[in-house]
Amino acid sequence: MLFLQQLSVAAVLITLTLSLQSAGMAGFVIWIRVYFAKNTSRLGVIRCADLMVRVTHAMLTLQLFEIALWSGFYRWKCFPSWDTALYFSATSYSTVGYGDVLLPNSWRMLGPIESVTGVLMCALSASGLFAIVARLVRHDERFLPPLPPLSGPRDSRQEAFISA
Repeated sequence: MLFLQQLSVAAVLITLTLSLQSAGMAGFVIWIRVYFAKNTSRLGVIRCADLMVRVTHAMLTLQLFEIALWSGFYRWKCFPSWDTALYFSATSYSTVGYGDVLLPNSWRMLGPIESVTGVLMCALSASGLFAIVARLVRHDERFLPPLPPLSGPRDSRQEAFISA
């Protein structure tokens, strides 16, 4: 019975975390699409760096909200203070897991489940950052001069490579 209770709570917390992450990522997609629609000229290094700093900050803030979600449950059922609940949740979510604060035995499966969830949410955020970098590269490539055509005599090794 105790295991089913932990599993049920974990399912709710995971669903809420995924919902928060999905809503945040959808917001980032809309934000980035609007940003690129408004900026039709070359962005340059400073503007690209500024965008990446702002998006990364927003994604880290999203991760903190997800940590706070889990810590809310820990504060309600497991720990007497918000400080301990937030600390435990942050170390679990980030997979640091110092081990100096432990969940009560009746809830101890939630720590590893939060860790796996945190890894997946961080991976989603990292993939979003990667997609934005790829979009920045594609956006600024439009403003580069065309590459010069290949010229000069080719040797047989080049011909073999090209035809392969």
